[in-house]
Amino acid sequence: MEDFLNVFRKTFVFSGRSRRKEYWMFVLGITVISVVLTIIEMMAGLEIAPEVGLLTTIFSLIVLIPSISVTVRRFHDIGRSGWWLLLSFIPILGWIAMFIFTLLDSQSGSNKYGPTPKQSLNDFAPANN
Repeated sequence: MEDFLNVFRKTFVFSGRSRRKEYWMFVLGITVISVVLTIIEMMAGLEIAPEVGLLTTIFSLIVLIPSISVTVRRFHDIGRSGWWLLLSFIPILGWIAMFIFTLLDSQSGSNKYGPTPKQSLNDFAPANN
């Protein structure tokens, strides 16, 4: 839950890095909320056009910028520029590439986008001897 809310706190932050966990918890959260809103719309008849619901449209607009910013930060975490987000405009192959990029593990240590977000977690991990 904290990772999901953290993305909203960083809505307009396009610099830095985001871990896989933060990205995928955000994706899971918006998916669950979208499904719930769709069910509510179907039950209440809140469609503004065929197959277009009022609540899901509003929710999609609310999460648009946070989704872009967390994806850019996720690309930074694997050492890629945020401009790779433009792959999403290429049907099928671009979507597959984006999916694979979001699954990749973080670059260890610092990169040109900042220190690893895992570093603060590693500081508290017990040493393995």
